[in-house]
Amino acid sequence: MIGRLRRAYRGMRLGTRLALGLGVLSLVVFGVVGTALTTYMRDYLSAQLDTTLAQGQIAQSKSIADYGTLSGKKYYSWFYAVYDVADGTPELRKPEDPADLPEDVDDFTALAQAQTAAHTELLRTEHLRGEGEYRLRACEVEPGVVLVSAAPMEDIEDTVGQLITIQVVTFGLAVLALVVFGRGMLRRGLKPLSDMAHTARGITSHDLTDSARLSVRHDGRSGGPEVEELRTAFNTMLEHIDDSLAVRAEAEQRLRRFVADASHELRTPLMSVRGYADLFQYAAANAPEERDKHLARLRAEAARMGFLLDDLLLLARLDAAEVETPLRPQEADLVELVEQAADAFRVTHADHPLMVAPGPGSLKLRLDPQRIRQVLDNLLTNAAMHTPTGTQVSVAVSVANGTAQVRIADAGPGIPPADRERVFDRFYRVDKARSRDRGGSGLGLAVAQSLVHAHGGRIDLTSEPGATVFTVTIPLTLGRLTDL
Repeated sequence: MIGRLRRAYRGMRLGTRLALGLGVLSLVVFGVVGTALTTYMRDYLSAQLDTTLAQGQIAQSKSIADYGTLSGKKYYSWFYAVYDVADGTPELRKPEDPADLPEDVDDFTALAQAQTAAHTELLRTEHLRGEGEYRLRACEVEPGVVLVSAAPMEDIEDTVGQLITIQVVTFGLAVLALVVFGRGMLRRGLKPLSDMAHTARGITSHDLTDSARLSVRHDGRSGGPEVEELRTAFNTMLEHIDDSLAVRAEAEQRLRRFVADASHELRTPLMSVRGYADLFQYAAANAPEERDKHLARLRAEAARMGFLLDDLLLLARLDAAEVETPLRPQEADLVELVEQAADAFRVTHADHPLMVAPGPGSLKLRLDPQRIRQVLDNLLTNAAMHTPTGTQVSVAVSVANGTAQVRIADAGPGIPPADRERVFDRFYRVDKARSRDRGGSGLGLAVAQSLVHAHGGRIDLTSEPGATVFTVTIPLTLGRLTDL
């Protein structure tokens, strides 16, 4: 049954569904308003009855005190009970008229007892057997005499019931009118949506392979604020498509620059290899003592070109990770990898003091230890190459918010703000004047970022004069932390 109602609702036109939704919302609002109004009316009438009880007992108390009787001071359908209190125990006086008391006076006696103990007027609502709901009030007439009066609440209940009936009928008719007339108005207001559908069909004839801007826009102005909002969103979507085409064109341009930079970077060692090969050939014939030196340079340039090709191949494989992932994940200790990288850094960069901050004794994660070690080596080498000799470098491992973090910091001059957004770009160098022999190929940070992203993490950079920090964050998936 519920499934059929859902299918029927989904099959309705948008105007009908909106009208029904407004009807349900209005029904809820009417219900809240009606409940508040009914509660207020009930409380107001109850307060009026309490006031009438109090005023009536004032006159009745005076009559009892002066004449010992209630004669002429009674209200229709009210009950009255007079108690003499001795030693805190109320004793019921014989009523002047048997009709002054209900069949069961236990509630009257209990209220008189409570008034004797409280020494103040008391009010209660009780259901008197065979009579209905009554409002009881007890007050002291004079020392030792307590009067309990009871007024029926039947009129209040009748008034509240009539009010509820009127509200249900009125609100029901209002909701029905809202749904019927609102449906027609909504359908007319949403009619301009068909114009947008026509505009959308016009987009299908546009050549999206062209990076030029889409000339199609919807410029209608009918339909009201809601349709105008949808129209604005529609045109915003077209602007987004334009931006996406521009981004694609920029990506193609970056690819062209990447190919050009890669060709340039490879050409330099190749030219060196050719030059040293010619020198080696000359030395072999005329200066045998120079052969070993030229051969060593040939090997160095070949190794440099090999490292560059390895980085380019790794980046290409990371870019095509859906086809072939370059990672070989296994359980490894991140703290141990950091210590190994620190030891290697101290050997190769003895002119930069390195401090390993205290941290967890062991941090087992599922990762590719060789690639993470490559990330650490790249970041540490970057800190050494771009800071003066003697600059302090530090590395720290920590765990926070379900992630493992490796923080590599140096006390160097910092990275200029204009360069911070591009330090992870391929072949980008902060110091344009730095030679390739000292400054590297500009792929170290790009490789590090791609490898960390392949592990589901990220690298964050903060830099200012005297403090540059690279923070590697890796999720603690299938990992565990062991303290010393």
